Amino acid sequence: MKFFETSKYHSLQKSTYITLRWIGISGQLIAVNFVYFFLNFRFDFLTSNIIIFLGILSNLYLIFIYKKTQLSDRSAFLFLLIDILQLGILLYLSGGIVNPFVIFILIPSVFSSSNLSFKTNTLLVILSAIIIVFLTFYSMDLPSPLSDHFHVSHYYYYSIPIALVVALVFLNYFAMTFGTQSRLRKEALAKMEEVMATEHELLSLGGQAAAAAHSLGTPLSTITIIANDLNKQFKGQKDLEKDIELLASQVDRCNEILKRLTLNPVEEDDFIDKDLSIRDYLSEIVSSFKEISKKEFILNFDQDSNSKKVTKSIEIVYGLRNFIGNANKFAKSKVFINLRSDSEITEINIEDDGSGYPRDILSKIGEPYLKSSYFKDKSKEGLGLGLFIGKNLLEKNFADLNFRNSKTRSGAEVIIKWKNRDLFNI
Repeated sequence: MKFFETSKYHSLQKSTYITLRWIGISGQLIAVNFVYFFLNFRFDFLTSNIIIFLGILSNLYLIFIYKKTQLSDRSAFLFLLIDILQLGILLYLSGGIVNPFVIFILIPSVFSSSNLSFKTNTLLVILSAIIIVFLTFYSMDLPSPLSDHFHVSHYYYYSIPIALVVALVFLNYFAMTFGTQSRLRKEALAKMEEVMATEHELLSLGGQAAAAAHSLGTPLSTITIIANDLNKQFKGQKDLEKDIELLASQVDRCNEILKRLTLNPVEEDDFIDKDLSIRDYLSEIVSSFKEISKKEFILNFDQDSNSKKVTKSIEIVYGLRNFIGNANKFAKSKVFINLRSDSEITEINIEDDGSGYPRDILSKIGEPYLKSSYFKDKSKEGLGLGLFIGKNLLEKNFADLNFRNSKTRSGAEVIIKWKNRDLFNI
């Protein structure tokens, strides 16, 4: 699988969206209450405030219950639909299409057009247009005494919804076009940076391989000479001859590897270059950490875990490696990895026996450049970039992640879950 194939996954930054919603809700509250209390206009004041309060509740849900840092395409559609319906009801209660604030009905769909999929944007535009048409024919009167004095011809009245629908389509078209072009530029830039980084790494590796071959050439030649002498000295002693032949063959193998690296440092990683089951992915990644870590890795694989192979994915490998590496970094002595799979889902739990996530950043896990005021060991404190990278790589491959402090152990816990229909179609 190519690295950027899953980067077309559409999402909306939750923190930005929440901020914009607070601005909108504050504006609604100020407008409704100012008109009612200071201008003494009369309309359905109580129902209007109830509708605004429901918007506040939905925003609180996003903050305290919806744990992801990004809104998926489907979730964003649902919340934007709520915004459009909420504003539509407020306009229905206060004059409909002739309410000067009707222009704000365009904002949710325009806001989403550069971030969400074409299908989602099209649905939002259609729903916005339907509400505009509905408000044209059905609504309560403008707040009195405005309703007593507002009289216009039918030409002017029906030109308002036509202008709004034209503006809706026009703005969304250009926002979607520019958003698509912007994403393509970012992907191209990221790909260029990736290629440049790879070339730099290969040049460095090639130089190191050449230096290693040059430096190791003499000692390996010396070992070969000694092995040949020993073979002559102990000729006829079959047990010793086998050991000496094995030693000589391993020296030849070392020379061959160094020669191959010197001539062609672009060596493929067989692990990443083939399709594996999630179980094999985890086993290989853990094996690579065991070579450099003194921590104990405890793997628990469900006996019924799905052995179906996943299409090779550098993103999944790097994502899992980041979380396992993070657990290895902060664990005191043990890292626990559990794999559970059935016909519907595949779930990975990664836990450590460290001190867990600091409570002041727990709700923000997955965002970059996090700093905790409770972190004691400054030598291990990072910026949260490993979690940020791992989370985004796996979410782009349709994983659902949950971060928490372990309920059974003292450390941190990451729960990575896929629906099998998404995982095996990557």
